[in-house]
Amino acid sequence: MFSAIAPEEKLYFGGNEPFWGGDAVGQELRYTTPENIDGDVIAVKRFAGLGGLGLSGELGGKPFDMLVTDAPCDDTMADRSYPFTITLKIGEETREGCGWTDAKPFTGDANP
Repeated sequence: MFSAIAPEEKLYFGGNEPFWGGDAVGQELRYTTPENIDGDVIAVKRFAGLGGLGLSGELGGKPFDMLVTDAPCDDTMADRSYPFTITLKIGEETREGCGWTDAKPFTGDANP
Protein backbone atom coordinates (compact mmCIF):
# COMPACT_ATOMS: atom_id res chain seq x y z
CA MET A 1 0.00 0.00 0.00
CA PHE A 2 1.27 3.49 -0.93
CA SER A 3 2.43 5.27 2.24
CA ALA A 4 4.72 8.05 0.96
CA ILE A 5 2.09 10.72 1.77
CA ALA A 6 0.15 10.48 5.04
CA PRO A 7 -3.48 11.74 5.05
CA GLU A 8 -2.56 14.66 7.35
CA GLU A 9 0.43 15.66 5.18
CA LYS A 10 -0.11 18.43 2.61
CA LEU A 11 0.57 17.50 -1.01
CA TYR A 12 1.44 20.35 -3.37
CA PHE A 13 1.08 19.85 -7.13
CA GLY A 14 1.28 21.69 -10.41
CA GLY A 15 1.65 21.43 -14.14
CA ASN A 16 2.24 23.45 -17.31
CA GLU A 17 0.42 24.00 -20.59
CA PRO A 18 -2.10 24.87 -19.37
CA PHE A 19 -0.82 26.08 -16.00
CA TRP A 20 -2.58 24.53 -12.99
CA GLY A 21 -1.76 23.65 -9.40
CA GLY A 22 -2.97 23.41 -5.85
CA ASP A 23 -2.69 21.38 -2.71
CA ALA A 24 -4.48 18.60 -0.90
CA VAL A 25 -4.65 17.44 2.69
CA GLY A 26 -7.00 14.86 4.17
CA GLN A 27 -10.31 14.87 2.29
CA GLU A 28 -9.91 18.40 0.86
CA LEU A 29 -8.21 19.58 -2.33
CA ARG A 30 -7.67 23.11 -3.67
CA TYR A 31 -7.27 23.41 -7.46
CA THR A 32 -5.87 26.64 -8.93
CA THR A 33 -5.30 28.16 -12.38
CA PRO A 34 -3.90 31.56 -13.44
CA GLU A 35 -7.52 32.67 -13.98
CA ASN A 36 -8.55 31.43 -10.51
CA ILE A 37 -5.59 32.09 -8.20
CA ASP A 38 -7.60 31.48 -5.00
CA GLY A 39 -8.75 28.18 -6.46
CA ASP A 40 -11.75 25.94 -5.99
CA VAL A 41 -11.90 23.68 -2.94
CA ILE A 42 -13.44 20.26 -3.47
CA ALA A 43 -14.01 17.21 -1.31
CA VAL A 44 -11.96 14.19 -2.37
CA LYS A 45 -11.79 10.53 -1.49
CA ARG A 46 -8.29 9.15 -0.94
CA PHE A 47 -7.23 5.70 -2.10
CA ALA A 48 -3.77 4.41 -1.30
CA GLY A 49 -3.11 1.61 -3.77
CA LEU A 50 -0.02 -0.40 -4.57
CA GLY A 51 1.26 2.02 -7.23
CA GLY A 52 0.31 5.38 -5.76
CA LEU A 53 -2.28 7.62 -4.17
CA GLY A 54 -5.60 8.40 -5.83
CA LEU A 55 -7.64 11.52 -5.07
CA SER A 56 -11.13 11.58 -6.60
CA GLY A 57 -13.93 14.12 -6.50
CA GLU A 58 -15.87 16.49 -8.74
CA LEU A 59 -14.80 19.88 -10.10
CA GLY A 60 -17.26 22.10 -11.94
CA GLY A 61 -19.63 19.19 -12.54
CA LYS A 62 -16.87 17.03 -14.06
CA PRO A 63 -15.15 13.97 -12.56
CA PHE A 64 -11.76 14.89 -11.03
CA ASP A 65 -9.25 12.04 -10.67
CA MET A 66 -5.64 12.59 -9.62
CA LEU A 67 -3.01 9.86 -9.39
CA VAL A 68 0.18 10.52 -7.45
CA THR A 69 3.05 8.10 -8.06
CA ASP A 70 6.38 7.89 -6.27
CA ALA A 71 8.36 8.59 -9.44
CA PRO A 72 10.75 11.50 -10.12
CA CYS A 73 9.33 14.37 -12.15
CA ASP A 74 11.25 17.20 -13.82
CA ASP A 75 9.85 20.64 -14.61
CA THR A 76 12.22 22.04 -17.22
CA MET A 77 10.39 25.39 -17.30
CA ALA A 78 11.17 25.96 -13.59
CA ASP A 79 14.42 23.94 -13.55
CA ARG A 80 13.19 21.84 -10.64
CA SER A 81 13.02 18.14 -9.80
CA TYR A 82 10.13 16.72 -7.80
CA PRO A 83 9.67 13.41 -5.96
CA PHE A 84 6.18 12.66 -7.31
CA THR A 85 4.60 12.42 -10.76
CA ILE A 86 0.99 13.63 -11.05
CA THR A 87 -1.53 12.44 -13.62
CA LEU A 88 -4.76 14.44 -13.52
CA LYS A 89 -7.96 13.77 -15.40
CA ILE A 90 -10.77 16.35 -15.34
CA GLY A 91 -13.68 15.09 -17.37
CA GLU A 92 -12.11 13.81 -20.59
CA GLU A 93 -8.96 15.98 -20.38
CA THR A 94 -5.73 14.46 -19.03
CA ARG A 95 -2.89 16.58 -17.66
CA GLU A 96 0.60 15.71 -16.43
CA GLY A 97 2.43 17.44 -13.60
CA CYS A 98 4.66 17.11 -10.57
CA GLY A 99 4.14 17.03 -6.81
CA TRP A 100 5.94 17.42 -3.50
CA THR A 101 5.39 17.62 0.26
CA ASP A 102 7.26 19.36 3.05
CA ALA A 103 8.83 15.99 3.99
CA LYS A 104 9.75 15.29 0.34
CA PRO A 105 10.44 18.72 -1.19
CA PHE A 106 11.44 19.65 -4.71
CA THR A 107 15.04 20.46 -5.56
CA GLY A 108 16.10 23.42 -7.65
CA ASP A 109 15.44 27.15 -7.72
CA ALA A 110 12.85 28.21 -5.14
CA ASN A 111 11.96 31.32 -7.19
CA PRO A 112 12.51 30.55 -10.88
